Amino acid sequence: MRTTETSAGATETTAAEASTESDAAAAKSAPTAAGPTGRWARVRSRMRLPRLDGLRGRLIITVVVVALISAVTATALAYRESRDAVLKRAQNAAVEDFRNRVQQQATELDVPTDPRAMARLATDVASGMRASLVVVQYRDFTASSDPAADRTRITPELRVAVRTQSRVSLQRVEQGGKPWLVLGAPVGMDATGGRGGSGQRSGVEIYAVVSLAEEEHDTAELVRSVQRGLLPVVLLAAVLALLAARTVLRPVRKLARATRRLATGELTIRVEEKGRDELAELAHTFNETASALENSVGELREQEALARRFVADVSHELRTPLAAMTIVSSVLEEDADQLTPDTAHAARTVSAETAKLTRLVDDLIEISRFDARAVALTVHSVDMAEAVRGTLAARGWTDRVEADLPPGIRARLDRRRLDVIVANLVGNALRHGAPPVTVTVRAVGDRLSVSVADHGPGLAPEVARHVFDRFYKADSARSRSEGSGLGMAIALENARLHGGTIELAPPAPGVGAVFTLRLPLRTESAS
Repeated sequence: MRTTETSAGATETTAAEASTESDAAAAKSAPTAAGPTGRWARVRSRMRLPRLDGLRGRLIITVVVVALISAVTATALAYRESRDAVLKRAQNAAVEDFRNRVQQQATELDVPTDPRAMARLATDVASGMRASLVVVQYRDFTASSDPAADRTRITPELRVAVRTQSRVSLQRVEQGGKPWLVLGAPVGMDATGGRGGSGQRSGVEIYAVVSLAEEEHDTAELVRSVQRGLLPVVLLAAVLALLAARTVLRPVRKLARATRRLATGELTIRVEEKGRDELAELAHTFNETASALENSVGELREQEALARRFVADVSHELRTPLAAMTIVSSVLEEDADQLTPDTAHAARTVSAETAKLTRLVDDLIEISRFDARAVALTVHSVDMAEAVRGTLAARGWTDRVEADLPPGIRARLDRRRLDVIVANLVGNALRHGAPPVTVTVRAVGDRLSVSVADHGPGLAPEVARHVFDRFYKADSARSRSEGSGLGMAIALENARLHGGTIELAPPAPGVGAVFTLRLPLRTESAS
């Protein structure tokens, strides 16, 4: 007899179902990280686990997920292949056993037959194989090895296949959550070993129902053994990913440290180039960038040094002719009343412009000293009230400025440089602000403050951003102005020389610009 398999009514478990089952089993066996966030943070801190939002954490998660997917996929494929192999082997064995039993027992069957002979045939076939049910059918008669057994597993489709084919037909069905293999074959005259051997059908059909529960159990055990290996595989993948992440990210961390040092001004920093991979290429690019930046910054510093030296040299060279010009212009201004009106006006103009040029040269020399770090403080114990009054009186501002100067505030500082700071702040308020201009001195804790405020329109945001820049003037359209544009820059440098700073207060209704000099309060006892 040949065997054939019919797909009619078959309910075999498909690969998708196998994958779903193994996925569910893997999900059950996979550890969960449920728990409060704070508890997880403490565990991660104690075990020094990597942050999940960092590159290392993402790399580990990716490797673990890939390993988990690979393991689940391998489990599903193993389940499908092993199930097919086991069921195929069981099916082939059952078909061969069924064919042999039918051939052996059918020789004793006379056709036409009776129910008693049919029952004996069913019992004899069932006893020689592990079939739970054998059914023999002849015309309208049916006999069974187990009359109480359920015969619905023998489907109409299989009956049709047996009636139309002269070989063993089979079908796998599932009933009650259990798999079954149903076999069927016609008993012909040749099959019985009868005398005719003509191959004519005898009209007898025989069916056997074989349980596949044992094979299904073996397959499930195989899947469970594979699933039990999922957790070690995932843990091993996580460990390997952590080691790989350390190896890969070590050059990245070194590059990050080098970048931070480069940002702080350490332009000679370089990183080691190893290998020929992307990280080595990145290190090479960083070194090239650092070299180019070092060269550019070096050139800029050289140019800046040359420019500062040029300004300093020109300023010093101008001092000698300016001294002579100042003397001559002073003499001309003193005798201006004896000159003609036009000549007198020219003499006074020359004297005023010479004075402005002298102040500009003095400011340039002062700022060049700061750039060359050639300045030093001459510190004395200074009475702040007396020092501020002296600054205002020396410039004739006493009547134009309101001063709030509490007595008894003394500090150790350079009085000449304090005079420069206060004079620049007050002069700026008188020129660009509106009265009243106030000067307030306060000592709070270990800090000394000198505030200069006016009641003008204040400074526009774009002006406030550049008020301490060198040569900056709020009205850029004017080709000439009273100041050099260096006053506020010099004031700030003097404040920094004392370890302090000058701050511009945010705009406030009804108040103009408010500049505050803040210095550490060094007293006699502190020194």
